[in-house]
Amino acid sequence: MRVGLFAVGRLKSGPEKDLAARYFDRFAKAGPAVGLELARIAEVAESRASNAETRKREEAAMLLKSLAEGSVLILLDERGKALDSEAFANLLGAYRDQGKRELMIAIGGADGLDPALYNRADATLCLGKMTWPHQLVRTLIAEQLYRAVTILSGHPYHRV
Repeated sequence: MRVGLFAVGRLKSGPEKDLAARYFDRFAKAGPAVGLELARIAEVAESRASNAETRKREEAAMLLKSLAEGSVLILLDERGKALDSEAFANLLGAYRDQGKRELMIAIGGADGLDPALYNRADATLCLGKMTWPHQLVRTLIAEQLYRAVTILSGHPYHRV
């Protein structure tokens, strides 16, 4: 299954980008052994619309345009369901085992996600109840993708 990341806003050069890249690289190298492949990281500019609702609607349109037909869509939202690392790994494994070919994880813009996306989403997850800066969310999800691969493969990286 090809796994991608869609993010509103571009990650600037710096330690956050380097750390996220390190975990995406680990995921890309280890994932194929368990049937997971890094597809792409799609960054789009934040909408310049004058109000939040229009910005969210425009950003949602960019996300939906980038989704392949039949893709699994996972939204990251502070009001989403909190999973531990093993449950996240099992969720990815379940989509893979159902024969899903594409999965996209979406990080919305500063205004959040358009309400229409929640209807399209297969899952809405949170990385805890705190609000995180987008550059850290990217690093956290990159690490959790790599951790999921190690859990699915029985690698000792994940210790309980």
